[in-house]
Amino acid sequence: MGGLPVVNSSSAIALPESKLDQASTVIKSTPDGKPKKKICCACPDTKKLRDECIVEHGEEACGKWIEAHRKCLRAEGFNV
Repeated sequence: MGGLPVVNSSSAIALPESKLDQASTVIKSTPDGKPKKKICCACPDTKKLRDECIVEHGEEACGKWIEAHRKCLRAEGFNV
């Protein structure tokens, strides 16, 4: 059949260190201090990386990604 080509995607995705640091510089919350998004919808990139790492390597080996996701959530206005 003439479908779209399938791209082989690796589950080992690396987030550049510069992206980890950028999250801490932007605060996205309402004037009363509440975040604009639900926590489940905030930071999808770091959430995906964290979850993939935990599934493949276990929570103990993924501290870097867990902390990167927490840092992103804090930048979005969540208290985690």
